[in-house]
Amino acid sequence: MGLLQEKLAKYTEPQRVKALGVYPYFRVIESDQDTEVTMNGRKVLMFGSNSYLGLTNHPKIKEAAIEATKKYGSGCAGSRFLNGTLDIHIELEKKLAEFVGKEEALIFSAGFNVNMGVVSDLTSREDYVIFDELDHASIMTGKQLTYSKTLKFKHNDMESLEQKLKMCEPDKIKLIVVDGVFSMEGDVTKLPEIVALSKKYNASIYVDEAHSLGVFGRQGRGICDHFGLTKDVDLIMGTFSKSLASIGGFIAADSSIINWLRHSARPYIFSASITPAATASVLAALEIMKNEPERMEHLWKITHIALDGFRSMGFEIGHTETPIIPLFIRDNEKTFLFTKLLFDEGVFVNPVVSPAVPSNDTLVRFSLMATHTEEQVQIALEKIGKVGKQLGLI
Repeated sequence: MGLLQEKLAKYTEPQRVKALGVYPYFRVIESDQDTEVTMNGRKVLMFGSNSYLGLTNHPKIKEAAIEATKKYGSGCAGSRFLNGTLDIHIELEKKLAEFVGKEEALIFSAGFNVNMGVVSDLTSREDYVIFDELDHASIMTGKQLTYSKTLKFKHNDMESLEQKLKMCEPDKIKLIVVDGVFSMEGDVTKLPEIVALSKKYNASIYVDEAHSLGVFGRQGRGICDHFGLTKDVDLIMGTFSKSLASIGGFIAADSSIINWLRHSARPYIFSASITPAATASVLAALEIMKNEPERMEHLWKITHIALDGFRSMGFEIGHTETPIIPLFIRDNEKTFLFTKLLFDEGVFVNPVVSPAVPSNDTLVRFSLMATHTEEQVQIALEKIGKVGKQLGLI
C-alpha cells in the first residue's frame, strides 16, 4: 500500500456510520424530482430539495430542453472562450442581466464555479475580501484561492463587519461577499445595513442570490430587489440548480466588471460551456417565474404553515424566515438517527453534521417547494413531531 492509500485508509467515519445503519448520503432516487419520489421501491415525501418553485417537472421546461438538444446536440465540446458560445447563451445572459437589474451577465457551467472563480479573481494582493462566517462553501473556496487579504465577520453581525472594515486601508478595494439567504440556516442577510456600511467605508458588495431567486423580490428577482437595493450592490450571483430547475450559474454586474471576468475568470475560460438543454431550461424557467406568480405566493403560504407548526411543537429553528427551515439537533449521532427514523416514516430530509457545521450546531434541513400541498406539509409536520418526541427533542 502506497503512502497516499495508507493515509486515506485511516478515514473510516463513513464505514462506522454505515455499520450503525444510519448513513444518510447518496440515497438513490428512482423517479423524477417531485414532492414525492421513489427510493428503494417506495414513495417518500421530498422535503430535501432546493427546487423552491417546483419547476423541475414543468412540461414547458422539459420541452425546451428536448428541442434545444435536437437543434444544438447534447453539448458544446468547448469553452465559451473558444468554440462553445451559442446564440442561446447570449440570449440567456441578456435576459438574466435584465431580470436582476444589471448591465451584463456571464453564465458558468456550475454555480460553484461562479463563486470560486469570481471571488478569487476580482481583487489583488493589496485588496480585501470580507465574508460572513456562514457563507456558502463555494464562496469559501473562492476566498481560499484569492491572493487578497481575507477577513471574516460574525454571522449577520454588523458590528463585527464594521470592525473588519475599519481594519482595511482606506484606499484599497474592499469586497464584502454575503449570501442573500443562508443555505443551511434560512435567515436573510442584513443587506440594508451592509449597504450603509459599504458607503461609509467605500466598499463593494457581492450578493449570492442562489437561495433567494424565485423566493424573494418582484417575480422572484431576489433579495437585492426585495430590499430595493439592486443599484447599491455591485455583483449579483445566482445559480440555475434551484428555482431555475437546471444546472449552471451566473454573475451579473456592470460592463466593466463583466468585461474583466470574461477574459480573466479561470472556471469560465477553462470549463466547457453550459449544455444547450440546460440553457434552454433556464430560459423557460425565467418566463414561468414571470408569468406564474401564484407559485411564489403558494410557497410563502406553506412556508408560514411550516414555520408556525415547528414553533408550536417546540422545535429550535433559529432565525429562519424562508422556505429553508433548520431543525437544530446539536448532536451528530442523533441527527443521523433523526434522518433515518423520519425516512422510515416516509419523509426525506437532509442532515447537516460536522465538519460542515460545528458538532453542537448539527441540524436537519427541511425545505419547501411551491408544488407541495398543504396536506403534504401537514403530514410531514406530524411525522417530524412524532420522531422529535421519540428522540426527546420536543
